[in-house]
This record gives sequence, C-alpha cells and structure tokens, in this order.
Amino acid sequence: MNKKTVAVLFGGYSPEYEVSLKSAYSIISAIDRVKYDVVLLGITRQGRWYLYSGSVEDIPNDEWHIDESRLHNALVSPSRGEGLLTITDGLAAPVHVDVFFPVLHGRYGEDGTVQGLFELSGVPVVGSGAAASALCMDKDRAHKLVSQAGIRVPKSICFEYAPAVDEVIRSTEDLGMPLFVKPVKAGSSFGITRVEDTSELLEAVRLALAYDDAVIIEEYIDGFETGCSVVGNDELKTGRIDEIELAGGFFDYEEKYTLKTSKIHMPARIDADTERRIQDAAKLIYRVLGCRGYARVDIFLTSKHEIVFNEANTIPGFTAHSRFPNMMKGVGIEYPELVEMLIELAANNK
Repeated sequence: MNKKTVAVLFGGYSPEYEVSLKSAYSIISAIDRVKYDVVLLGITRQGRWYLYSGSVEDIPNDEWHIDESRLHNALVSPSRGEGLLTITDGLAAPVHVDVFFPVLHGRYGEDGTVQGLFELSGVPVVGSGAAASALCMDKDRAHKLVSQAGIRVPKSICFEYAPAVDEVIRSTEDLGMPLFVKPVKAGSSFGITRVEDTSELLEAVRLALAYDDAVIIEEYIDGFETGCSVVGNDELKTGRIDEIELAGGFFDYEEKYTLKTSKIHMPARIDADTERRIQDAAKLIYRVLGCRGYARVDIFLTSKHEIVFNEANTIPGFTAHSRFPNMMKGVGIEYPELVEMLIELAANNK
C-alpha cells in the first residue's frame, strides 16, 4: 500500500494561535501512521514557517519552537508541482506532500489566504478552498448571500471605517437593544461585545476594529444558538445538532474554551423535526457558500422556532472534545475515522 504524506499546519499569525496548537495536536495524534506519513509544518506567532521534527507532545504547550535544531525553514512554493520546500544555507529541497491539512484558526489560516497558496501549488487541501474560506470569514457578505437563498439572517449594519458615534446611533436605531458588535472577519468571538445601551456603542466599535478593518452591528436574536457539523464535497453528511445554553451574556472566547457558566448540550434539546430542519438549512448554507470538506454551521433557533443563520466556520475547533467531532460522534463517526475521512475527501478532490 502506498502511503500518502499529510502535512499538518499549526500555529499561525493569528489571535487563535493557542487554539490551533490544541486542535492540531489532536489531529496529528489521531492520524493512522500505517496509512499516512505525517509532516509537521509549524507557523510561529510572528508568522515564520518551519518544518518541525521534534516531539508532537511539545506542540499543545507551545514548546515546539524552543529547540532550534528541530526547526527547518520552510515554504510552500506557488509554482505548480513544487509543493513544500525546505531552505538550508540558501538551497531549496523539496518535501513530498500529497495533502495539506491546515489547522489554522482565524486570520491568515481560515480566511482563504493559505488556501489560495495551496491551490497555486496544486497540492490538495483539507477543507474549503480560497473563495469559500474568505466568504465564510466575512460575516456581512456571507449573510447577504445566504439571505438570497431564503434563509433569515440577523438585521445588521456594516461599517468599513471608523464611524462617528452619532452615525452609529442613527444607523442602528431600527435594530433595537441589545446589539452585538463584531469584527466582520475574526473568529473565536474575539472583539465581540454585547451592547445594552447606546453609550457603549462607540467603545464596542473600537474594540471590533482592533481585530479587523470592518465592523458589523447585529440585532439580538431571541432564542439560542445551535451548531451543525457538515462533512462532504458532492454528497453531504451532517452530525447531530448541539445547543449552547448560556447563563447570561454571550458565548465569548473564555466561555468557548472554559464553559465556566455555559453548557453544551449534544444532542440539542429539540424535537426530531426541528433537528432535521436545522440540518437541511445547514446543508443548504454549506452549498450556497461553496464549502467543501467540512464546516460547522452555526444557526440560531428563535423562541418561535424560526431558523436564523449566524456563521459558518470552515476550520472549527478540532480537539477530541470539540463540538464538531462530538456532533459527528453522535452519528457513529469516531474521531480517528473522521480525520481520515477529511484527508481522503481532499486527496480525492484533485
């Protein structure tokens, strides 16, 4: 049997660097070494790319880059057929790769930038391509496109500049209170503020603009958030639906990774018909946004049982205990099988 070589990318020049390390560690540990050779491609917080030859155990605790003897300068060549290269004393040497598996959350990893590089190189990549990745990262444009497919989205206003406070107040009058102020392109709830009063708006906008050059202000949706995992290219499979139960506030970065006051119910506390409606909506959204491989589609379910699209995550959190794998486990797909499924979806999508 000819083994495929999978290059797993981790880290990244992004606020979600630490999340990437944990997700990548789980994926690397789960890859079947009988079927696959694994190449570790680490990206530092400063954006330096290295082929890493050290212990996998040093990745989740962020010690992988300490021993420089284990680091080898690397780059992905945009020249078709060259793929991954290492650089030693100014000389480039090819490293064979059959599939790139980016586990890079947020900017410069989930936003289409590296996906475009892989597409130029001609090496298959796990997950969505450049266009879909960029679109899903852009909350405003994703909402506009999904709404054209007949799925409700939150009413919102978008600013691609720093607005004056009176402009913000005037533009959001019809949205009511509370409001959510978000960076248009950011993940893990970085830069998001729940605003209860107009006096808080300007500071919330400033915080959002610290993470992106555009800000979106959305109406509050009376209900709760659900998630749906979708896997596939041509034929799609969904996992069970999960539900976020909040004690107050919103599902910010701290709550996502500590669950101090919130709780994840998997499966969600909804009837079978509602679950099917959410799964069908998630698959439609996945198609409309051009996703491939896998994505987690987050959907609000209102108090009147209406479906409202929130966002699609093309590289969701992926530790063995993360929401996406747990949803797929709910339909009988265990973590190692899921990882292999994603690799093969990419390898067969040349």
